[in-house]
Amino acid sequence: MFKKILIANRGEIACRVIKTAKKMGIKTVAIYSDADRNAMHVKMADEAVHIGPSPANQSYIVIDKVMAAIKQTGAEAVHPGYGFLSENAKFAEALEAAGVVFIGPPKGAIEAMGDKITSKKLAQEANVSTVPGYMGLIDDAEHAVKISNEVGYPVMIKASAGGGGKGMRIAWNDQEAREGFQSSKNEAANSFGDDRIFIEKFVTQPRHIEIQVLCDKHGNGVYLHERECSIQRRQQKVIEEAPSPFLDEETRAAMGAQSVALAKAVSYSSAGTVEFIVDGDRNFYFLEMNTRLQVEHPVTELITGIDLVEQMIRVAYGETLPMKQEDLKINGWAMESRLYAEDPYRGFLPSIGRLTRYRPPAEEAHPTRAVRNDTGVYEGGEISMFYDPMIAKLCTWAPTRAAAIEEMRLALDGFEVEGIGHNLPFLASVYDHEKFTSGNMTTAFIEEEFPDGFNGVSLSDAMLKRVGAAAAAMHRVAEIRRTRISGRMDNHERKIGADWVVSLQGQSHNTLIKADKAGSDVTIGGETLRVEGDWTPGDPLARMMVDGSPLVMKIGKISGGFRVRYRGADLKVHVRTPRQAELASLMLEKVPADTSKLLLCPMPGLIVKIDVSVGDQVHEGQALCTVEAMKMENILRAEKKGVVAKINAVAGDSLAVDAVIMEFE
Repeated sequence: MFKKILIANRGEIACRVIKTAKKMGIKTVAIYSDADRNAMHVKMADEAVHIGPSPANQSYIVIDKVMAAIKQTGAEAVHPGYGFLSENAKFAEALEAAGVVFIGPPKGAIEAMGDKITSKKLAQEANVSTVPGYMGLIDDAEHAVKISNEVGYPVMIKASAGGGGKGMRIAWNDQEAREGFQSSKNEAANSFGDDRIFIEKFVTQPRHIEIQVLCDKHGNGVYLHERECSIQRRQQKVIEEAPSPFLDEETRAAMGAQSVALAKAVSYSSAGTVEFIVDGDRNFYFLEMNTRLQVEHPVTELITGIDLVEQMIRVAYGETLPMKQEDLKINGWAMESRLYAEDPYRGFLPSIGRLTRYRPPAEEAHPTRAVRNDTGVYEGGEISMFYDPMIAKLCTWAPTRAAAIEEMRLALDGFEVEGIGHNLPFLASVYDHEKFTSGNMTTAFIEEEFPDGFNGVSLSDAMLKRVGAAAAAMHRVAEIRRTRISGRMDNHERKIGADWVVSLQGQSHNTLIKADKAGSDVTIGGETLRVEGDWTPGDPLARMMVDGSPLVMKIGKISGGFRVRYRGADLKVHVRTPRQAELASLMLEKVPADTSKLLLCPMPGLIVKIDVSVGDQVHEGQALCTVEAMKMENILRAEKKGVVAKINAVAGDSLAVDAVIMEFE
């Protein structure tokens, strides 16, 4: 076996590979940029080599620098992780020339699958189902109708040079095909100066499902079942699960067999992923093959018990696969949530900064439940603007899908992240959504269910009562603590009453608490709930039992109550005496400051360009400036007509969130 491998990656990817290498007794070499000098993967590896400045294009993806690190450390093999150089044929070629083993597929397979046209052609030759279509020249509208019938309705009529939705029509019958062809042709000619049109099958109710394959260098190949990746935003996966709640045994076997056939057609060896789009009738069509390990591989590992990184290393060393297809059964169900440094309340804009608190749920493995957290960060560490915003991949496993979802809900509730914006509330809201829990989702889920973005969650009355009851019991404990503070004025005795008013989410409930040594019976909204727990004042996380069911809440102190974050909701819960509640109802509501004449920086980032000058009249939708953060450029536009009065930044400035970029008259 290899004595030393270099990991040509960073963050949670590198940490994941290092864990397996250590288990196998293999020494590891990390590479790092300026920004990653104190990163977790650097601390975990046996050796670490500095390879350049913070931007990836000056460090991690510069082949010569990685090759120099290999030479310096004497690494025998390189694991590329996923992203960066993992699908770069030139990198595989450079390693081969240097006599270093690439822990990945052969160079030819990377090249063949990296080209969309070539890969589709190879897929067809290997009898893999591809999206039916006609790529040749279409003579006229009647020819378009004839092709549409051959392909089968509905069809997508597309401009060859199209983009931005121009020159695109969906046709469900002959008439629509006839009209759509002419309209698309005219639009294409006007918009692109190119009126060539092609037709392909329009996939209805699409789901993104991928098959994990594993092949060795001796001609053996297996598939490790599928992953459902339909919950995505802007083609970026957010939640994955294995297996899919949609596939039946017959479809799974057909997709798996075709995936292995495609892998063998390009003499594939290592782990790889074949991606499909699947319609509402379980017809599946090849999209592409990713010639690397995937971000979402942990869910496959959880349902099969196979360490994919270990198998990649063993295959690269020349070993034969230890399993056959019939050995690979599906055991239980696994969920994966991608925790991103993206603020869902600000249109999922990147968020950078220091993790002032980072306490993931404890990793556990039991016969009926498991929690796994793949991460590359730590409390006190910094989230950099130079790399992708992923913080962690939280996974849960249970014997059934419903149980795995419930485990994930509890794990998300107990995941403490402070200091940056993050998508934990959004993830929590998805796991409570009826369309997701039923398994009846498509790739359009987020666009359809959150058309106006994410603005928090309104809890059901039943949930509110549980939160309110727990908050009341906790407030009582805090009040008892306050009565015991020494050195207070002794001219009166402070008594803790049983009657309270709990206010949350625009509701107020008269509440009665009957406490005993084990907990409290809390009557709220006419319902009595038993509340037990060991929360003490000051704890940022409350793990309570309400009527025998767990309730995990993130707790912050506010005047007269708590800030509670639970299941995607961010609540102010006030617990007051009846008299305090009466007086509070008379208080005026605080109105937020007027920022309508200011352009605020929506995220910490770098000003790339200022598009206007002082005195310019701007119109709605006009580009004002460009801000870059985490490999994403964001163009900030005018929301309404106005005149620029003052500009407070220039290109090259680094700004904090809510910094004033411009002022308007």
